[in-house]
Amino acid sequence: MRNNNFEDIAFNRKSVKVFDENVKISREEMLEMINEAIKAPSSVNLQPWRFVVVESKEAKDTLRPLIRFNVRQNDTSSAMILIFGDMKCYENAETIYGEAVEKGMMPQNVKDDIMNMFIPFYERASKKEMNDIVKIDSSLAAMQLMLVARRHGYDTNAIGGFEEDQLAQAFNLDPERYVPVMILAIGKSNYEIHDTTRIDAAEISSFK
Repeated sequence: MRNNNFEDIAFNRKSVKVFDENVKISREEMLEMINEAIKAPSSVNLQPWRFVVVESKEAKDTLRPLIRFNVRQNDTSSAMILIFGDMKCYENAETIYGEAVEKGMMPQNVKDDIMNMFIPFYERASKKEMNDIVKIDSSLAAMQLMLVARRHGYDTNAIGGFEEDQLAQAFNLDPERYVPVMILAIGKSNYEIHDTTRIDAAEISSFK
């Protein structure tokens, strides 16, 4: 049964380091969760996120030496979801906006304005500019995926400790085009979760 309690999903989510090894998520449900996660916003709707779902023993063996101190998550999770940002996401603009026009979601003149105004900026953007854009956008999808997973009854752990310079090539992706953003371990918790504290909003916010 799915959890539709927003407060529970958003405020009781915890990072899980060890999972029940007997729980396996079907590919159908995994794709369903990813489809729900990519409702997240992205710059000019270019959707730069790309997902590699590492679920087989062979793939997890490939990943293990690249994840430093996160081996427990790799070995017990149902899957490790590698999230990459596509540095050439703008190449999909015609497809994305063309489909929106075809389905009556966007007028042709709006599509033309976007293609003429924004896409040249992306084509000329520096590597650093594109890196920042795709990492911000893909992180939004990652956070949404963690919440979606909890709605489906699963737990997650967001992982940033991995060999960034080796991850794409290890899974047959072009390392110049696909930059690693985050790894999400996903499964059913088998871990004693402890509460955490947060700095109060009044201490980290200012009003002008």
